[in-house]
Amino acid sequence: MITKTLEEPPPNQDSHWSTRSMAAAVGLNQTAVSRIWRAFGLKPHQVQSWKQSTDPLFIDKVRDIVGLYLDPPEAAMVLAVDEKSQIQAPDRTAPMLPMMPGVPGRVTHDYVRHGTTS
Repeated sequence: MITKTLEEPPPNQDSHWSTRSMAAAVGLNQTAVSRIWRAFGLKPHQVQSWKQSTDPLFIDKVRDIVGLYLDPPEAAMVLAVDEKSQIQAPDRTAPMLPMMPGVPGRVTHDYVRHGTTS
């Protein structure tokens, strides 16, 4: 089952193995699949992403930046500033309703859009 999880694609062009699909594929119940995955630290539903740079000068640029941290100029301050594109800064038209036992916090769907932050 571990090999199947790591090396075989899930059925029906699913994006990842679920406990239900794996249980059906290997003849175990969902609880057993969940227990085994937990024991091996497997989380098929989690996916990390990254973006690979196509800039031919990428390595040189990384070295320049990392060099500032490893060997900063005398009496200089190094600041790192990054941006997250497409992060919206909406104002809700009504206040958020607070979370209560068994009920999550709630917000209205309506908002005033002020653009994006950068």
